[in-house]
Amino acid sequence: MPSRPCPDPACGIARSLDVLGERWALLIVRDAMLGRTRFSEFRSHLGVSPDILAARLASLVDFGVLTRETYREPGEREREEYLLTDAGRALAPVLSALGSWGLEHRPVDAGSRITFTDPDSGAPVRLAFLAPDGREVAPGALRVTRSEQPA
Repeated sequence: MPSRPCPDPACGIARSLDVLGERWALLIVRDAMLGRTRFSEFRSHLGVSPDILAARLASLVDFGVLTRETYREPGEREREEYLLTDAGRALAPVLSALGSWGLEHRPVDAGSRITFTDPDSGAPVRLAFLAPDGREVAPGALRVTRSEQPA
């Protein structure tokens, strides 16, 4: 899939959106984190058209978020499944932050929610900004700055 020129190639947010900014991309990653690996699973759960799903899966593979592996069920033809790479698993904080924002600013009364939990205790975890001394900094107190990188 041809890539559009990045409007600010030094900006990590802009470069990330080159990979993840297309509709369905993060929902596919979310479903992969929930254990879905097969085209049919993504298709039935998301309700996305096959052409769009195929394009998004190919793009996520091309950018190293997913890897495509071949498998064969007994008595069936070879098929492919899509597995998260380290880069894909590293998107957990991004999905957690988006989910938290959605719950707070776009609430709904019913439906399932994604919860990120500690694998040892099973207790829910949350994201936080920490200062170098370990003190938590509230998102509203943050200052966003730009630093120029040497050429």
